[in-house]
Amino acid sequence: MANGKNTEYPEKKFPVPLLTKMALLTATAVVFSFIPGFPIIPAVGFIRYEFADLPVLIGVFAFGTLPGAGVAAASVFISYLVGAEGGGPWGALMHLIAIGTYALTAGAIYHFNKTRRGAIIGMIAGTAAMTLVMIPANLVITPIYTRAPVEAVKSLLLPGIIPVNAAKGLITAALTFVIYKRVSGYLH
Repeated sequence: MANGKNTEYPEKKFPVPLLTKMALLTATAVVFSFIPGFPIIPAVGFIRYEFADLPVLIGVFAFGTLPGAGVAAASVFISYLVGAEGGGPWGALMHLIAIGTYALTAGAIYHFNKTRRGAIIGMIAGTAAMTLVMIPANLVITPIYTRAPVEAVKSLLLPGIIPVNAAKGLITAALTFVIYKRVSGYLH
């Protein structure tokens, strides 16, 4: 200490209100992860709609891309720890890849055009990016945790995996579009 001040650990200004709101969205996502998701196409019932993605996307639009990605990572990790993330560690990894891609893409586009139109374009692009990224993710990771041959996973791409991921993104976009304005006042 020099002159009565702690020089080893200088005072840092943490954005406590932002961290608190991010924690609330993370907790909401974890609670939502206990709501059973529903399969969109029965042939690929292992891919389910996750309500926990809503708070993540709301966080992206309310606070920015990196805080939203932080909510995604924290909520998936905590959900996995408390047993609410289906598919064990591989399912958690797949969920993180999916929602992380969606959130980063939608948030990056919205960052440059903070309008309703920018949000819609961001969510459509996020849906497309997630759908595309989940093709190789499913080809690499799904055979590991389901023990299905890669050829079996390939055969499910067009009739199941691709449309399910696209539908998941569009459902999340529609719900976010309806909910965001109602909750954004509380977040700001």
